[in-house]
Amino acid sequence: MSSSFRDLRIWREALQLSIEIYRATASFPKHELYGLVQQMRRAAVSIPSNIAEGNGHRTDREFLAFLFHARGSLLELETQLMIAQELQYLSKEQALRLLDSAATVGRGLNGLINSLRANAA
Repeated sequence: MSSSFRDLRIWREALQLSIEIYRATASFPKHELYGLVQQMRRAAVSIPSNIAEGNGHRTDREFLAFLFHARGSLLELETQLMIAQELQYLSKEQALRLLDSAATVGRGLNGLINSLRANAA
């Protein structure tokens, strides 16, 4: 495992995605503040938070559990992005850009998961 979660490229990418989500949801309708906005922000923040927390555990097995939680939050966020686009809270271009960032984070998470699984085998 890395000496610090801050050294992990995937953590930095996930952190950037969460910042992008906060910025994108700032323009959502006020009636969504405690609905979709809150859910999207929570899911987005959960991704780097789970990576960081998992990295602090002693075993690869524990780290993997947190990475799976991060991946679940990422999939939740991707679904919410699609809903936001359908409701026209995000333009098609905004949604595609954010979904592309999410896909990059997903590939990184899957790579780290596969690497840790290989080490555990």
